[in-house]
Amino acid sequence: MGDLTLGASGKEQSIAVDINAQGQMAGIIEDDDGHQRAILFDKRPIELGTLGGSEGFTKAINARGDVVGTSQDARGYWRAFIVPYGGKMRDIGTLGGNSSYGAAVNDHGHIVGYADTTDGYYRAFSADGDKAPVDLGTLGGKISYAAGINNHGDIVGTSAMMDGYRHAFLYKAGGAMQDIGTLGGRSSSATAVNDNGMVVGASETAGRRWHAFVWDQGKMTDLGALIGYGDSFATAVNNAGHVVGSIRIGDERRSFVYRDGKMTVHPGGHGLYLVNAINNQELVIGARSTGNKFHAATMISSQPAVETHGGQDLLMAAALVVTTAVGVVIYKRRYRGIRLPFNVSA
Repeated sequence: MGDLTLGASGKEQSIAVDINAQGQMAGIIEDDDGHQRAILFDKRPIELGTLGGSEGFTKAINARGDVVGTSQDARGYWRAFIVPYGGKMRDIGTLGGNSSYGAAVNDHGHIVGYADTTDGYYRAFSADGDKAPVDLGTLGGKISYAAGINNHGDIVGTSAMMDGYRHAFLYKAGGAMQDIGTLGGRSSSATAVNDNGMVVGASETAGRRWHAFVWDQGKMTDLGALIGYGDSFATAVNNAGHVVGSIRIGDERRSFVYRDGKMTVHPGGHGLYLVNAINNQELVIGARSTGNKFHAATMISSQPAVETHGGQDLLMAAALVVTTAVGVVIYKRRYRGIRLPFNVSA
């Protein structure tokens, strides 16, 4: 596992958010007062600035080095942005309301996220960075969130149903929003889609637990059942179909990698504490936690699990009770004012 500073110094914390094949990274630095800065790491840290406000954070980077995220504007509203590689930050706009959040970008520069409308509800959107965002609609309810897009323009996310529950959706380019179902529970949420159309996320089960899933060609596979305990959440998938995510067991957080039909779980303290992305070069990216501080880090997806024993496990679990509180603050700050389909940090 390799640590990255992303330019953080002193008491500052850093989180790596996404990485492309060239090793360019989108990241976040947070100071001791909780203020966040959007960072592009391209052999050196590059501060991306804001849209006129005091804070910003990144969410994704594509093969060209374009970065997408969210920044405060001069009025203090959160607005989705894109920074074309070598260019200046641009406001993507909203769906008629005051706020928008950038979630993902593909290699063609097409952006997805969610924005509020004139009626005050958030809707999933797609945008090309120049024209106004397009409302993707819902599955019958009033709210939707887009979380991922592949290079064919397929979009995934979460939408409210007519009954108020939220389901994972797949929006095919040129088609309509499709409900991809659940693992037997009431709700589900999709977080990413690869170029082969594989979708990952998390779903409630019939037993009211949250389990990571992979959906492929109409079939949803329960990855949480392979783990066998805790609540699990898949956050990313690469084009080889390798899935990464997190497991929550009380106050402890573990990370997992599912590849080539095998599930590998990394105990707390031995894998990434925050798991944000995996690229096609097998690098998993996020952050590790030391004490009460996050450090941007990567690990190879094939890294074997470290076996721990007895007292060491208990000490690690005790340490994670403290660090989880920090995780809640950072994660929730990134979605200020938004009710998420599920909270992987709580």
